[in-house]
Amino acid sequence: ESMKVTFLGTGTSQGIPVIACDCSVCKSDNLKDNRLRTSVLVEVDNQTMVIDTGPDFRQQMLRENTQNLDAVLFTHEHKDHIAGLDDVRAFNFKQKKEMEIYASENVIKALKREFYYAFEDEKYPGVPQLRINKIDNETFNVNNTQVIPIEVMHYKMQVFGFRINNFAYITDAKTISEAELQKLKKLDVLVLNALRKTEHISHLNLQEAVEWAERINPKKTYLTHISHLMGKHNEVSSELPENVEIAYDGLKLFL
Repeated sequence: ESMKVTFLGTGTSQGIPVIACDCSVCKSDNLKDNRLRTSVLVEVDNQTMVIDTGPDFRQQMLRENTQNLDAVLFTHEHKDHIAGLDDVRAFNFKQKKEMEIYASENVIKALKREFYYAFEDEKYPGVPQLRINKIDNETFNVNNTQVIPIEVMHYKMQVFGFRINNFAYITDAKTISEAELQKLKKLDVLVLNALRKTEHISHLNLQEAVEWAERINPKKTYLTHISHLMGKHNEVSSELPENVEIAYDGLKLFL
Protein backbone atom coordinates (compact mmCIF):
# COMPACT_ATOMS: atom_id res chain seq x y z
CA GLU A 1 0.00 0.00 0.00
CA SER A 2 1.25 3.46 -0.83
CA MET A 3 -0.77 5.51 1.63
CA LYS A 4 -2.28 5.20 5.08
CA VAL A 5 -4.86 7.58 6.50
CA THR A 6 -5.83 7.58 10.19
CA PHE A 7 -8.85 9.51 11.45
CA LEU A 8 -7.49 11.26 14.55
CA GLY A 9 -10.85 12.84 15.31
CA THR A 10 -14.25 12.95 13.60
CA GLY A 11 -16.24 15.33 15.81
CA THR A 12 -17.37 18.89 15.30
CA SER A 13 -16.06 21.85 17.34
CA GLN A 14 -17.54 20.64 20.66
CA GLY A 15 -16.59 16.99 20.22
CA ILE A 16 -18.80 14.15 21.46
CA PRO A 17 -19.75 13.84 24.26
CA VAL A 18 -20.55 17.56 24.53
CA ILE A 19 -19.84 19.09 27.94
CA ALA A 20 -22.90 18.91 30.22
CA CYS A 21 -25.08 17.16 27.61
CA ASP A 22 -27.15 14.14 28.56
CA CYS A 23 -28.58 13.29 25.13
CA SER A 24 -28.56 9.64 24.03
CA VAL A 25 -25.57 10.17 21.69
CA CYS A 26 -23.44 11.83 24.38
CA LYS A 27 -24.44 9.07 26.83
CA SER A 28 -23.84 6.25 24.31
CA ASP A 29 -21.61 3.39 25.42
CA ASN A 30 -20.55 2.71 21.82
CA LEU A 31 -16.98 4.02 21.53
CA LYS A 32 -17.69 5.04 17.92
CA ASP A 33 -19.98 7.73 19.35
CA ASN A 34 -17.01 9.33 21.14
CA ARG A 35 -15.48 11.88 18.79
CA LEU A 36 -12.47 14.12 19.28
CA ARG A 37 -12.13 17.23 17.13
CA THR A 38 -11.66 16.59 13.41
CA SER A 39 -8.20 15.81 12.04
CA VAL A 40 -6.44 13.16 9.94
CA LEU A 41 -2.95 11.70 9.88
CA VAL A 42 -1.64 10.93 6.39
CA GLU A 43 1.36 8.64 5.87
CA VAL A 44 2.61 8.72 2.29
CA ASP A 45 5.99 8.70 0.47
CA ASN A 46 7.79 7.83 3.71
CA GLN A 47 6.54 10.92 5.45
CA THR A 48 3.83 11.79 7.93
CA MET A 49 1.48 14.75 7.75
CA VAL A 50 -1.39 15.96 9.86
CA ILE A 51 -4.30 17.94 8.43
CA ASP A 52 -5.34 20.39 11.19
CA THR A 53 -4.18 20.44 14.83
CA GLY A 54 -7.34 20.78 16.89
CA PRO A 55 -7.65 21.11 20.67
CA ASP A 56 -7.19 17.32 21.00
CA PHE A 57 -3.95 17.15 18.98
CA ARG A 58 -1.75 16.03 21.89
CA GLN A 59 -4.14 13.25 22.89
CA GLN A 60 -4.44 12.11 19.27
CA MET A 61 -0.66 11.94 18.77
CA LEU A 62 -0.30 9.91 21.97
CA ARG A 63 -3.14 7.56 21.09
CA GLU A 64 -1.64 6.78 17.67
CA ASN A 65 1.91 6.65 19.06
CA THR A 66 3.06 9.05 16.33
CA GLN A 67 6.84 9.19 16.57
CA ASN A 68 7.63 11.65 13.78
CA LEU A 69 5.74 14.41 12.02
CA ASP A 70 6.98 16.09 8.86
CA ALA A 71 4.28 18.68 8.20
CA VAL A 72 1.00 20.24 9.28
CA LEU A 73 -1.55 21.31 6.65
CA PHE A 74 -4.31 23.68 7.71
CA THR A 75 -7.78 23.79 6.16
CA HIS A 76 -8.89 27.07 7.78
CA GLU A 77 -8.46 29.25 10.85
CA HIS A 78 -11.29 28.18 13.15
CA LYS A 79 -10.21 27.34 16.69
CA ASP A 80 -11.23 23.67 16.53
CA HIS A 81 -8.73 23.25 13.66
CA ILE A 82 -5.72 25.19 14.98
CA ALA A 83 -5.86 25.19 18.79
CA GLY A 84 -3.42 22.32 19.39
CA LEU A 85 -0.51 23.63 17.34
CA ASP A 86 1.62 24.45 20.41
CA ASP A 87 2.15 20.73 20.98
CA VAL A 88 4.34 20.36 17.88
CA ARG A 89 7.08 21.43 20.33
CA ALA A 90 7.59 17.76 21.18
CA PHE A 91 8.41 17.01 17.54
CA ASN A 92 10.69 20.07 17.35
CA PHE A 93 12.62 18.70 20.33
CA LYS A 94 12.82 15.14 19.02
CA GLN A 95 13.47 15.92 15.35
CA LYS A 96 15.75 18.93 16.05
CA LYS A 97 14.09 21.03 13.36
CA GLU A 98 11.24 23.41 12.70
CA MET A 99 7.78 22.08 11.90
CA GLU A 100 6.74 22.71 8.31
CA ILE A 101 3.36 24.49 8.28
CA TYR A 102 1.28 24.84 5.11
CA ALA A 103 -1.45 27.46 5.44
CA SER A 104 -3.30 30.20 3.58
CA GLU A 105 -2.76 33.87 4.33
CA ASN A 106 -5.87 34.01 6.54
CA VAL A 107 -4.74 31.00 8.56
CA ILE A 108 -1.23 32.44 8.96
CA LYS A 109 -2.75 35.65 10.36
CA ALA A 110 -4.75 33.60 12.87
CA LEU A 111 -1.70 31.55 13.90
CA LYS A 112 0.29 34.74 14.50
CA ARG A 113 -2.55 36.04 16.66
CA GLU A 114 -3.15 32.83 18.64
CA PHE A 115 0.49 31.74 18.96
CA TYR A 116 2.10 35.20 18.95
CA TYR A 117 4.96 33.99 21.19
CA ALA A 118 6.19 31.62 18.46
CA PHE A 119 6.64 34.56 16.09
CA GLU A 120 8.36 37.13 18.33
CA ASP A 121 11.82 38.42 17.40
CA GLU A 122 13.12 37.53 20.86
CA LYS A 123 11.71 34.06 21.39
CA TYR A 124 11.27 32.62 24.85
CA PRO A 125 13.11 29.26 25.16
CA GLY A 126 10.97 26.25 24.19
CA VAL A 127 8.32 27.93 22.07
CA PRO A 128 7.09 26.03 19.00
CA GLN A 129 9.48 26.33 16.06
CA LEU A 130 7.43 26.78 12.93
CA ARG A 131 8.43 27.19 9.32
CA ILE A 132 5.53 28.81 7.52
CA ASN A 133 4.80 27.88 3.90
CA LYS A 134 2.07 30.09 2.44
CA ILE A 135 -0.35 28.27 0.16
CA ASP A 136 -3.06 29.52 -2.17
CA ASN A 137 -5.22 27.66 -4.62
CA GLU A 138 -2.26 26.18 -6.51
CA THR A 139 -0.72 22.73 -6.34
CA PHE A 140 2.19 22.56 -3.88
CA ASN A 141 4.64 19.94 -2.69
CA VAL A 142 5.44 18.68 0.79
CA ASN A 143 8.90 17.29 0.09
CA ASN A 144 8.14 14.84 -2.75
CA THR A 145 4.37 14.60 -2.17
CA GLN A 146 2.14 16.62 -4.47
CA VAL A 147 -0.86 18.23 -2.76
CA ILE A 148 -3.76 19.79 -4.70
CA PRO A 149 -5.83 22.31 -2.70
CA ILE A 150 -9.60 22.21 -3.20
CA GLU A 151 -11.26 25.52 -2.37
CA VAL A 152 -14.64 25.24 -0.67
CA MET A 153 -16.71 27.81 1.18
CA HIS A 154 -17.70 27.52 4.86
CA TYR A 155 -20.52 30.07 4.69
CA LYS A 156 -18.32 33.06 3.67
CA MET A 157 -14.96 31.68 4.81
CA GLN A 158 -12.44 30.13 2.45
CA VAL A 159 -11.50 26.58 3.43
CA PHE A 160 -9.01 24.35 1.65
CA GLY A 161 -9.60 20.67 1.18
CA PHE A 162 -6.61 18.66 0.00
CA ARG A 163 -6.14 15.97 -2.63
CA ILE A 164 -3.15 13.63 -2.34
CA ASN A 165 -3.02 10.95 -5.03
CA ASN A 166 -6.54 9.48 -5.20
CA PHE A 167 -7.50 10.59 -1.69
CA ALA A 168 -9.29 13.88 -0.96
CA TYR A 169 -10.17 15.44 2.38
CA ILE A 170 -12.79 18.19 2.64
CA THR A 171 -13.97 19.52 5.97
CA ASP A 172 -16.14 22.51 6.93
CA ALA A 173 -17.67 22.89 3.49
CA LYS A 174 -21.07 24.21 2.48
CA THR A 175 -20.55 25.13 -1.18
CA ILE A 176 -18.07 24.33 -3.95
CA SER A 177 -17.60 25.75 -7.43
CA GLU A 178 -17.79 23.71 -10.61
CA ALA A 179 -14.07 24.35 -11.27
CA GLU A 180 -13.09 22.93 -7.87
CA LEU A 181 -15.35 19.91 -8.36
CA GLN A 182 -13.31 19.08 -11.47
CA LYS A 183 -10.28 18.47 -9.23
CA LEU A 184 -12.13 15.62 -7.52
CA LYS A 185 -12.46 13.23 -10.45
CA LYS A 186 -11.41 9.57 -10.19
CA LEU A 187 -11.02 9.43 -6.41
CA ASP A 188 -10.66 6.18 -4.49
CA VAL A 189 -11.60 7.86 -1.21
CA LEU A 190 -13.36 11.15 -0.45
CA VAL A 191 -13.64 12.40 3.12
CA LEU A 192 -16.42 14.95 3.53
CA ASN A 193 -17.97 16.88 6.40
CA ALA A 194 -21.55 16.09 7.43
CA LEU A 195 -22.62 17.92 10.55
CA ARG A 196 -26.13 16.65 11.28
CA LYS A 197 -29.41 15.78 9.56
CA THR A 198 -31.03 19.23 9.68
CA GLU A 199 -29.87 22.20 7.58
CA HIS A 200 -26.93 24.33 8.73
CA ILE A 201 -25.70 27.67 7.42
CA SER A 202 -22.01 26.76 7.06
CA HIS A 203 -21.82 22.95 6.97
CA LEU A 204 -23.20 20.20 4.78
CA ASN A 205 -25.95 18.21 6.42
CA LEU A 206 -26.22 14.45 5.90
CA GLN A 207 -28.41 14.64 2.80
CA GLU A 208 -26.19 17.28 1.14
CA ALA A 209 -23.06 15.25 1.87
CA VAL A 210 -24.62 12.15 0.29
CA GLU A 211 -25.59 14.28 -2.75
CA TRP A 212 -22.00 15.59 -3.05
CA ALA A 213 -20.74 12.02 -2.85
CA GLU A 214 -23.06 11.05 -5.72
CA ARG A 215 -21.91 14.01 -7.84
CA ILE A 216 -18.20 13.48 -7.19
CA ASN A 217 -18.62 9.70 -7.41
CA PRO A 218 -15.50 8.38 -5.65
CA LYS A 219 -15.23 4.65 -4.99
CA LYS A 220 -15.85 5.33 -1.30
CA THR A 221 -16.89 8.32 0.82
CA TYR A 222 -16.30 8.74 4.56
CA LEU A 223 -18.17 11.39 6.55
CA THR A 224 -16.50 13.38 9.34
CA HIS A 225 -16.98 16.54 11.50
CA ILE A 226 -20.03 14.91 13.08
CA SER A 227 -22.20 16.63 15.70
CA HIS A 228 -24.10 14.89 18.50
CA LEU A 229 -27.24 16.08 16.70
CA MET A 230 -26.50 13.62 13.87
CA GLY A 231 -27.60 10.64 15.97
CA LYS A 232 -25.87 7.42 16.95
CA HIS A 233 -23.12 6.02 14.73
CA ASN A 234 -24.70 2.60 14.14
CA GLU A 235 -28.20 3.94 13.47
CA VAL A 236 -27.07 6.59 10.99
CA SER A 237 -24.69 4.13 9.31
CA SER A 238 -27.56 1.78 8.55
CA GLU A 239 -29.36 4.55 6.61
CA LEU A 240 -26.49 5.35 4.23
CA PRO A 241 -25.85 4.22 0.65
CA GLU A 242 -23.42 1.30 0.53
CA ASN A 243 -20.40 3.31 -0.64
CA VAL A 244 -20.85 6.02 2.01
CA GLU A 245 -19.80 5.48 5.62
CA ILE A 246 -19.48 7.55 8.75
CA ALA A 247 -15.86 7.65 9.87
CA TYR A 248 -14.96 7.13 13.51
CA ASP A 249 -11.94 8.04 15.64
CA GLY A 250 -9.05 5.66 15.04
CA LEU A 251 -10.37 4.35 11.70
CA LYS A 252 -7.46 3.51 9.37
CA LEU A 253 -7.60 3.41 5.58
CA PHE A 254 -4.99 1.82 3.34
CA LEU A 255 -4.98 3.21 -0.17
